[in-house]
Amino acid sequence: METGTLLEEKRMEEIKSTDVKQEQTGTAAGCGGPSSEESVYLEFESRSHNEQFARVVAAVFAARLDPTVEEVEDLKTAVSEAVTNAIIHGYEKETGMVHMKLTIKGREFSVEVRDEGVGIADIKKAMEPLYTSKPSRERSGMGFSFMEAFMDEVWVDSEPGRGTVVRMVKRLEERPAR
Repeated sequence: METGTLLEEKRMEEIKSTDVKQEQTGTAAGCGGPSSEESVYLEFESRSHNEQFARVVAAVFAARLDPTVEEVEDLKTAVSEAVTNAIIHGYEKETGMVHMKLTIKGREFSVEVRDEGVGIADIKKAMEPLYTSKPSRERSGMGFSFMEAFMDEVWVDSEPGRGTVVRMVKRLEERPAR
């Protein structure tokens, strides 16, 4: 697991807008060729109602790939779990900022959810099914398990007292042209 330097570099990156910033690289905007990459950045307060907002933004952004209903539901569930973890566990009783980056490259959809909260001391233990650091709040301890089940790749970087970054990738099925 990456910690320290990578996490520090991520913290140093500035998000230039508190709303949504979109950029395209590769082919000309709108061409959507296989080498094109498109990203959306979103920054929001760690309030529970923003979890639903983040899910919807991810689903709408992914819609340009014409995913199946199952793929959209998988993405929404994984985003929901990552954002909920940042809100509930990252900031505990404080309000902080959650940063989300969505990227499309070809048929690959990537999500990065970052907080600058309390961090995770033992990532391996935190990723065990049914483990929860908040049993008094009736948490199921299945967040990371759902992320791993619904996405093709999941990485977690964290440092106690500095925050957590969850990166996930979903490769969408090739679909015949309509």
